[in-house]
Amino acid sequence: MRAVRVHGFGGPEVLVAEEVPDPVAGPGQVVVGVAAADVIFLDTLLRRGWGHEYFPTHPPYVPGGGGAGHVLSAGEGVDPAWVGRHVVARGPAGYAEQVVVPVGDVVAVPDGLGSPDAAALLHDGVTALNLLRRVEIGEGDWVLVAAATGGAGSLLVQLARAAGALVVAAARGDRKLALAEDLGAHVTVDYSAEGWQDRVLDATDGVQVAFDGAGGPLGRAVFETVAAGGHFVTYGTSDGFADIDPELARQRQVHVDNPLADGPPAPATVHELLTEALALTARGRLRPVIGATYPLTQAAKAHRALEERTTLGKSLLLG
Repeated sequence: MRAVRVHGFGGPEVLVAEEVPDPVAGPGQVVVGVAAADVIFLDTLLRRGWGHEYFPTHPPYVPGGGGAGHVLSAGEGVDPAWVGRHVVARGPAGYAEQVVVPVGDVVAVPDGLGSPDAAALLHDGVTALNLLRRVEIGEGDWVLVAAATGGAGSLLVQLARAAGALVVAAARGDRKLALAEDLGAHVTVDYSAEGWQDRVLDATDGVQVAFDGAGGPLGRAVFETVAAGGHFVTYGTSDGFADIDPELARQRQVHVDNPLADGPPAPATVHELLTEALALTARGRLRPVIGATYPLTQAAKAHRALEERTTLGKSLLLG
């Protein structure tokens, strides 16, 4: 089979498609034929050698965290009824035509939902629902979503709107702002414009909840838009972490929450949230935005587009 491998940290050019042996399911495992592999911004950071203390990664390795497709084979101790089922699978080495994962890490895809939509929810659906659980959103509360047209941000806009919030979507450029409005945002702001925070404050008198999907200086600017008593949730790392001075947060009476500091959710929580995200999408209550798809052999192109911030919504690799 083909898989994308990284033999040394570097730019997108280090992503090389190669022939590798087909995986074999061991006890408690299944092999999934990957029709659509998830691509997230974290993949680009790990490829450059960032974040070893959080995500130990050592070349040579196959990037990716899973995808969607059909179960091809099952190992010892696995119900053979899994073979042939349409599933999403979370696990390492997702940039490949096949992946082997524990059967406990696969979730059946509801009827009528395709592999691309299912793969688009694999990480970002879990992230968006998990972030929403960390805050209380009341009817009519102002909620800011920064990086609002990314994989998780585009889902957060929809989920916050469904929870009764008035949503401010912050993104870069007219194309992304138009998408945010289409997803249900009440106010859109271009965060590439100087003083964009003032526009948010003028419209809202300060938001009750802010989701920062960017990190770094932009995340610190997002923090400025939160009203006293509000909640700032940061989960973006594209420009490093949004380090907020605890004393400043105390003075402004803003609760700062960095879910990344807690590590990944427990497997049972991931399974529950992914199942919920798939069900919401199958019922038409959530719409993953798939902005770009690439053949597996063009993984470098997918990474380059993410790093240049030209992608709307999700990027996927198609097997």
